Amino acid sequence: DGLEALEKVASCKPDLLVLDWMLPELDGLAVCRQLRLDPATIDLPIIMLTARGEEIDKIIGLELGANDYVTKPFSPRELAARIKAQLRSRQVHQRQSEEDEGKVLKQGRLLLDAHRYLLQKDQVTVDLSPKEFELLFLLVSQPGRIFRRDDILNQVWGYDYPADTRTVDVHIRYLRQKIEDDADNPTMILTVRGVGYKFMEPSP
Repeated sequence: DGLEALEKVASCKPDLLVLDWMLPELDGLAVCRQLRLDPATIDLPIIMLTARGEEIDKIIGLELGANDYVTKPFSPRELAARIKAQLRSRQVHQRQSEEDEGKVLKQGRLLLDAHRYLLQKDQVTVDLSPKEFELLFLLVSQPGRIFRRDDILNQVWGYDYPADTRTVDVHIRYLRQKIEDDADNPTMILTVRGVGYKFMEPSP
């Protein structure tokens, strides 16, 4: 059950967690939320496993901190591939964190600290999930470059096979809500129709 899951994670932090949504005592969403509030597990890769396949359910799961979302029925090979992708992505980002320790990007009103996963807009800290930060850092690191959705999935999530690009769109939507002055009329994270996204340096 959910309470037992939290106890097991606390006693021996796993490399990755496959988390069922429908758990007794404490459901998977509540478990995910608590893990993301704990500094010790804020970056723990979590794959949400559930029979709930509606778009709103996926959005809720991703917003609460799940790294990936697999709906039942699913292929064991697909789940194994997604697990490998998450573990590979984690290894890559751990190496990048070591290489980028103390690396700071400053673009207009935004400041990003890669070591601390810290974003400030107009010197005010903005709360981002780890994946939101990694996605924003990727875009901000090369202003004006157009990133295809598949490229973003590969570089941020570690996928080396076609995956659901909706994951990218959902994270872009939440990033806009958090950093844009008007999320419906973005001036920083722009959509390139039929291709992907790019970051434009904001005006002072």
